This record gives sequence, C-alpha cells and structure tokens, in this order.
Amino acid sequence: MPDTYFIIPESQHNALTEAVYRRRGFLPDEAADGARLCAEASRHGIRTHNAIKALQLDRHFGSGSMGCIPGARIEEIPSRFAAARTWNANRKLGQCTAYRAMEAAMALADRFGVGTVSVDNAFHYLWGGGYVMDAARRGYIAYTNCTAALAEVVPFEGRFPTLGTNPHSWGFPTTDAVGFPIVIDWATSVIAMGRVQQLRREGRPLPPMAALDREGRPTTDPAKAVALLPFGAHKGYGLSLVNEIVGAFIGGSLPTLRSRWDREPDEKHTCAFFFQVIHPEAVSGGAFALGRGQTGNVRAVIGDILGHGNGACLLPGQLEADWARKSAGAGGLLFTEAEIEAFNELAAEAGLAPWVASALRSVSV
Repeated sequence: MPDTYFIIPESQHNALTEAVYRRRGFLPDEAADGARLCAEASRHGIRTHNAIKALQLDRHFGSGSMGCIPGARIEEIPSRFAAARTWNANRKLGQCTAYRAMEAAMALADRFGVGTVSVDNAFHYLWGGGYVMDAARRGYIAYTNCTAALAEVVPFEGRFPTLGTNPHSWGFPTTDAVGFPIVIDWATSVIAMGRVQQLRREGRPLPPMAALDREGRPTTDPAKAVALLPFGAHKGYGLSLVNEIVGAFIGGSLPTLRSRWDREPDEKHTCAFFFQVIHPEAVSGGAFALGRGQTGNVRAVIGDILGHGNGACLLPGQLEADWARKSAGAGGLLFTEAEIEAFNELAAEAGLAPWVASALRSVSV
C-alpha cells in the first residue's frame, strides 16, 4: 500500500531548520548551508540524512558538546601542490565546509583538469551524495568520502565496532545522456545508522544481518541495534578501510575515539573529509567509436549496459531523480507523520509554531 506523506514547502522547512541552527549559535550562512543540504536530501528521498538527522547529530556531537564550533573559520594549510588544497576546518559545520570544499575543487578542476581538497578537524557533512550531485549537475565528475562521526561498524569477522559507516559518493554529469546525474552513493555498512533510527521511529524492522545487539548477536530490532555489519562481508570492510586510511593520511586519528570527547583528551576526536573533482575534458582520449562525442559515447555505453534484456535495471541516482520529480509535483518536501512529530520537537526548541498534520496537504506515494 502507498504511504502517506505530508507536504511542507521548502521555504517553510528551511526557515525552521535555519532557526534551530541559529538558536544553537550558528552564523546565518552556516544555518543556510545546513538547511540547503537537508532540503536536498529530503527532495531526493534521502530520509536518513534529512534535517532531523542533521540536528540530532549536532545535539549529540556538535554545538551542544565539544564537536562542532559555530562560527569557526577554515584555515588553509600551505601546500606545494597546485591542484591540491588541505584545510583545517577547525570543527566548522560540516555542510558549510563541504559546500566550500566542493566549490574549491571545481575551481581547481577548471584550471588543472583535476582538483582535490582534503579536510582535517571536520564535523560530519551528512549526505555526501548531495555534494557530488550538485557538482555533476554543473558538468563535473566528483567524488567524496569521509570518516563517519562514530565507529559503529564491526570489521569483517570482528566483534567490536572500530569503523565508521564511512560513505563513498560519486557523481557523474550524465543529465544529457540519461536525464539525471548518475550518483553512486553508499555507506559501507549494510545500512546507515540513520536508517536504523528512521526504522525505529516508524516501528519497522531492520533487514537481516545488518546489525548486532549488545551481545554481538544479529538483530532485526532497531531498538536493540548497537553496531552495524559491513555490506558484502570483506568487500564492504575493505571500502570502509579506505576511508579510515585516507583519513589517517590527512590527519584523522583513532576511529574508536571520534566524537568521544570524554576519552583521552590529548587525542584527536574529529572527522576527515576528502573531495576530488575531475573535469570531463581532462580524461577524454578523443577517439570515440563511430564519430561519437564524449556525451554520446557515455549514452551508448549506458545503453549497452541496460540493453540485452536489462531494461528493468535501475541506474544509481534514478530513484533519487524520481523522488525529486514527486517532490516537485507535490509542490514541496515530503515527510511522514512520524517525521512531522520530530520536526515539531525542533520547532519547540526554536520557539516556532508546530506543523499541524491535519492542516497540511498530503499525498500518497
């Protein structure tokens, strides 16, 4: 059966989200960037990384503790490499930092064909797919990974969580080829912890072999889940390890101490980010078959992959594009009743009037 979603105009969503960030001491531009990424996530159906998750992260690990510092200034570290930047974010809000880093990487790609920005002392940036999707819409190949806020994932054949959910996000400028950017964006655990929280909020079970309880036993009860498993066994473990090692090269410290400010005060407790942007012209060999140009060649390759009886297959990013069309058709962002209740807790914090579900337009999806 279709689910019922309540329609919230994006301006209304952003006003509430910004108000909460401002009440917690963030500057206007930080609050705006925070709301912007949350709106992008909601518009594309990424319900695990919407404003509820963002402000929950800030409450537990951010401005309410020692994690994120409102008004922090990014410091650029001197580098001898023209196409690479390294930043000390000084624990600035993750969304604001990430948007700036991706803009810097795109500017470097315009000049050098490729650009990277590495960020130390960061605070979680939430949905990595949103940043690469934005760059892909603007014509770039983009990639980002980060070390997650907490070590919640047990390594393959391990017992104790020592890895983050550690997402990888790729975006490709394929709108002309297929109608939307292909965005390959995944946590390296079977599910993200935000998904666990969402399913708990909605009273739904976890998929099997996705999480462990306190005794290290598999559980499908989101209320009992305390650790996650890597997807694809050793393969997801290896991909998660990539983030930890890249983060270690940047300056990130022990995964089990991230965001745990009460432990070993002389150690580092922050995340690390990595961004890479490639200008498509920089990778073109120019020798495309049958006189095709680069875009036509991409279209032909994707068509071959989805041909031969594979027409029912989805491209990564297609579900997000479909949800964005649903949001546009509804005239706003779509939220469940449980999410409306969570937003009303945030509204109370900001001193704003609650959203009354019975007064909102709704749609069945």
